[in-house]
Amino acid sequence: MKYVIIGNSAAAVGAVEAIRTRDQDGLITVVAKEPHHVYSRPLISYLLRGETDGERMKYRPDDFYIKNGVHALLGESACAIDPDKKEVALKSGGKLLYDKLLVAAGSQPFVPPVQGAAKVKRKFTFLSLDDARALQQALFPEARVLILGAGLIGLKCAEGIADKAASVTVVDLADRVLPSILDERGSEIMRRHIEAQNVDFRLSDSIASLTGGTALLKSGEVIPFDILVFAVGVHPNTDLVRAAGGAVNRGVVTDTRCCTTLPDVYAAGDCAESHDITTGTDRVLALWPNAYMQGECAGLNMAGGDRIFDRAMPMNAIDFFGLHIITAGSCEGESCVFEQDGSYKRLVIRDGKLVGYILIGAVERAGIYTALIRDRTPLNSIDFELIKEKPQLMAFSKMDRLRKLGGLD
Repeated sequence: MKYVIIGNSAAAVGAVEAIRTRDQDGLITVVAKEPHHVYSRPLISYLLRGETDGERMKYRPDDFYIKNGVHALLGESACAIDPDKKEVALKSGGKLLYDKLLVAAGSQPFVPPVQGAAKVKRKFTFLSLDDARALQQALFPEARVLILGAGLIGLKCAEGIADKAASVTVVDLADRVLPSILDERGSEIMRRHIEAQNVDFRLSDSIASLTGGTALLKSGEVIPFDILVFAVGVHPNTDLVRAAGGAVNRGVVTDTRCCTTLPDVYAAGDCAESHDITTGTDRVLALWPNAYMQGECAGLNMAGGDRIFDRAMPMNAIDFFGLHIITAGSCEGESCVFEQDGSYKRLVIRDGKLVGYILIGAVERAGIYTALIRDRTPLNSIDFELIKEKPQLMAFSKMDRLRKLGGLD
């Protein structure tokens, strides 16, 4: 059996490890544009802060490829898929035949068309290890850094460089920070916390044009800068599947087995859609754990297994300047809100089930809330009043406690 995997991040690792649980002998080839050993992308801001390095960022040990019998073509790009010939064309001119193919091609930064951007010499994106290293080399103590985007990418970039630049200014058209994962109160808490760390915000505004080392905002304000970072968002890499005739919406369309509409072609990770159990919609969930689980599901099925992935949901566990956030699920429903001693909690309930939460500060035992969402547990079957303020296993029946602690199958 010939397996080809396009991509070399969490989904690819999940697939490789899953394939090897069922097939020890099949040929696995990984094709990846980046030349690096598989690394943990969420750690690139910590690289800038000097809290990690290239070695510690590795997602698997140095012998990962050899140990799993993987032929790794790193620094190589796939440029076309021929589903009839079951062939992947490479940028170098070579071709790879496959029996099963996984597209785990990830995403790429979205760079908005801003007037004058082409003439800005020090401009960067912030998604990959190479992005982080390039920005690291450009920084200097007197630098004035302008970041376009107050979402997860932009704020992790701001955290990474705040103590290495004279000033950091973040501009976003949204009226609050982290609008994709936080409500208004949560955003206010985080904005105030981050503002105390040498970071300024210009919200409900955007860059109209760039001239030399100045940015003209649509509000009329002019902001001087030395370094510009685009951190507006990402585009799923779907072109290979689309060009081959596969169904694509915002991401590659997959079923619960991670199969695309092309025969023997699977998709996983940031380029693929999955079914969000908290909203009932199919969408891209660009999350590290989700990517691994999708890749694992795809790998098992590629090797002849029968696995479904039907428990996807948006979830983020992250911190900014020491203040921790965990969010999961949907914010649509009835809310229970608690705020105490600098911590914030919002639990969202719909149809008698917990469908989402936001935790800021006190994030201990968040996994109990996550399990309630993922297992779709009816709240009338537990003592929900007991765990509204402090999640604890005593709210569950003795039988359920045993299951969650691994005492029962």
